[in-house]
Amino acid sequence: MKLRINPLASDIIITIYVIATLFVRFKYEAEANVSTMNSIVMGVCFVVIIWALIKLKVLNPNWFGLFHSKKTKS
Repeated sequence: MKLRINPLASDIIITIYVIATLFVRFKYEAEANVSTMNSIVMGVCFVVIIWALIKLKVLNPNWFGLFHSKKTKS
């Protein structure tokens, strides 16, 4: 059985994840003297984690209904 999270919960999880990672990055950069390259690498790592969860279909974002999904012909 594969773990799948419904679209609304996925949207909420992704939103909380993005806000939390931005907070961590800004707080860490303010406290420590972090170079630009380290900041970019840290941001890319955070994005790769969420991208992998979407590609593995664990998260199924609906983007809060902003984009219309393609309808299949029946």
